[in-house]
Formats: sequence, structure tokens, C-alpha cells
Amino acid sequence: MKKYVPILVCLLFSGFFYAQIDFVPFADGFNSPVDLQNAGDERLFVVEQGGRIKILNPDGTTNPTLFLNISTLVSTGSEQGLLGLAFHPDYTNNGYFYVNYTKTNGDTRIARYSVDPGDPNVTLPNSELTIIEYNQPFSNHNGGGIAFGPNDGYLYIAAGDGGSGGDPGNRAQNTALLLGKLLRIDIDNPMPPNNYGIPPDNPFAGSVNDAEEIWAYGLRNPWRFSFDSANGDVWIGDVGQADVEEIDRAGSAEAGLNYGWRCYEGSVPFNTTGCPDPSELTFPIAEYSSSTGSGNCSITGGYVYRGTDFPIHNGLYFAADVCSGRVFTVDSTGDLTDWGTFGGSWVSFGVDYQNELYIVDIGGRVLAFDGGDLGTADYDMEEVVMVPNPASEYVNFSFKSDKIATITILDMKGSVLLSEENILASEKNISVTNLSQGIYLVKVISETGGTQLKKLIVR
Repeated sequence: MKKYVPILVCLLFSGFFYAQIDFVPFADGFNSPVDLQNAGDERLFVVEQGGRIKILNPDGTTNPTLFLNISTLVSTGSEQGLLGLAFHPDYTNNGYFYVNYTKTNGDTRIARYSVDPGDPNVTLPNSELTIIEYNQPFSNHNGGGIAFGPNDGYLYIAAGDGGSGGDPGNRAQNTALLLGKLLRIDIDNPMPPNNYGIPPDNPFAGSVNDAEEIWAYGLRNPWRFSFDSANGDVWIGDVGQADVEEIDRAGSAEAGLNYGWRCYEGSVPFNTTGCPDPSELTFPIAEYSSSTGSGNCSITGGYVYRGTDFPIHNGLYFAADVCSGRVFTVDSTGDLTDWGTFGGSWVSFGVDYQNELYIVDIGGRVLAFDGGDLGTADYDMEEVVMVPNPASEYVNFSFKSDKIATITILDMKGSVLLSEENILASEKNISVTNLSQGIYLVKVISETGGTQLKKLIVR
């Protein structure tokens, strides 16, 4: 279902009903690491931008022998390089894995390699098979992520809009081109002369005018995307032009969605000349500001946490910003929480075979997720109940075992529109008749100091 969601500014509040988070050192000494994947066992595979893949062991040591070295095939610098890695769902039996890299001429290549049948820690020499290539007009906005859909087994490829600024060729909206898209191909059933096939339920399958490989379009630079291992939903971190970093989410069967670039940067109009009606676009589930002064610059999409070590965080989607080092989470309703900065240039997340989370610093480090302590008063407090929502006349706020101290309603720019303090009651009605129709942020502070931020829709 396509929907319109106004911009969610960078929120500086932490939901009190979550434990705190941290990231602890796990391994370092890598050269510009940009991706982290697992092959279904206890090893992690660290992708270095210069064209190398190293094996990281569960004790934090790195194998001295490279798993793959294609540095002579890869263009490097800026946003180019070896950018993505994905293991075939049946890797244990067929030994196939796939990489996304920019060639020495700057164009993108997705290629298949095979593990050495005699040594699981190295790649079989001369095993490269080109799957698909496409032209890159400029050196930036190459996308980079690749992943297999957990429900369909198809290979998905994140393709940027081809670069420069503002998508001058309007490539992301042009469905005859592969750029600015999320592609979806069948590598198990190739259709000669290609080394891949077109899934029959792709939105443009059988078209003579549109690119049959397209699954979704209207993306600027979807540097990192992932699938929720619990339900197959796809989550995309799409890098903004100047002011908005966006997070997109879609169900596993939602084909042909148009995410709006270059018509919109996130949910903010950018260049709407010749663009479809907003009702035909899919707007982000969450956004944050990267405008001047924010400290933010580029989103790194992550994963929905489905590990078992920190169940309080189950179902939260993790993302980060490259420049500020901030880490964000988004819940299933689209509420975004800013957990603060963690002192790294975060360019990727990864999960191990048990779905535990890691984060990658392009400065050379891999850190492991630590969900924090749960034995605090903050955790004992239940979530505030806010009904009705949507509302037209009033909203009732209530706790069962705590009292409300302050309720503040803000617009989407963070400006305070209404604030009531010293409430000190377990229930409070707030009139919204003076608010225009739209989406607002509500900050609730409990008597014991817990803070929660929620979205309120006024009709």
C-alpha cells in the first residue's frame, strides 16, 4: 500500500521503554571495510573497498590468507570499489557467492565466484562469472548492496541513480534504465544470452520498453538495504541530496513501488517537474535531517534486530550516519529514536549466523552490538497509552503504574506547539482542536524521568 508520511526530523530523545545500547570492540586493522556478511556458519566476511575480502573468526582474529582478492579489477576512491557481498542461499552445497564492484572504467559489475572445494577459506582461482553489468555516468551514487530475498531466493541489487547531483538525467524515474532502482534477478534459472533470468512476478516482466530487472525505483543512492529475517520485509537506507536521509520499508511482495527521487528528497519536494501525483509514490517510514548544522550527512542502512542476546530490541531496525556517528532505530510504527553518537564513521552493519548485530567503521574497525542492561527503573515502566490516534478533538494519555509529569506536542520541525507541565497524574486529556490536520510529535515525561516520543495524527 502506498502512503505519504511527512518528514520526521532528527529526534534527540530515547524511548524510555528500551534498554540502552552500546557497541563494543570486536576486531580492527582492516583497510577501509565497507561490508560484513556471514555464510551460514560462525565466520564473518569483511569486505574491503580496495577489492579484498577477509575472514573474521569468532574470537576476533583474522585469517592471514585472503578469501578473495580482485584489487586489480576494481576502481577505487570516493564511492567506488568492491562494495557488496552475498552468499547463495545454498552456499553450503554449491559454493557460490556474489560481489558488487565498480570496474576500472567505473561501471558496475555483479559477478559470481566459487569457493575452493579443497579449502573453505579461499576462493577458487579464475572462477569469476559476470552476471550483469551496467554503465555508471559519474563516479558517485553506485549503490552497492546485494542480498538474496529470504522468501523467494532471488538476488536483489541496489543501484544508485548514476551520480552527479540532483539526478540531472532523471534516471531514477526512468524505468527503461537500471539506475536509481532496486533490481531483482533469478540467478538459478538463466535465460541466454544472459547469465540470469527475470522472475515472472517482477513488475515489468515481459515489457519491451521497461527494464525487466526492476523491482522498485525512485531511489537516489540506496547504499545499504536488508531483509527482515522474520517476515521478508525489505528495509532501505537511501542517502539524501542535502537535507533528508530516508528509511524505506516494503513488504516482501510489494512490487513496483516508486520511492519518489528526484521528485522528492524523502518526503520533501525536490524537483517535481513532470512527476507523478504524490498518491502514486511510496514515502519513507522514517527520516532524519542532514541539513547544514545537523552534523549528519549520509545514512547507512542496517538490519532489523532478530538476535536472541538482547530480546528487548527485537524488531527494531538499526541505521547510522557516516558523518555524525549517530545510531538510530526505527520501530514497526515508524517512530525513530536517536541513541546518540558512537564515535565512528559507520558505513555498514552486519549480522552473524545467529542474527547478532555488528557495525563497521570505515576507519578499520568492526564492533559488536551490546544491548545494555535491563535492570533499571526505566525498563520497569510501561509504555504510555495514547488514544485515540488519529484524533480530532482530544487525546487521552495514561500510565498504569506511574504518573505523567509533562506532555509536549511539537511540529515536525521540532517547534513546541503545546506544553503542559507538573501534571503529576496517571491520566491526562489534551485538546487538539487548535491543531491543524497533520502529523505531530508528542514527548511524554514520567514522574520518574522516563521519556517517550510518539507520533500523533490529527484529522
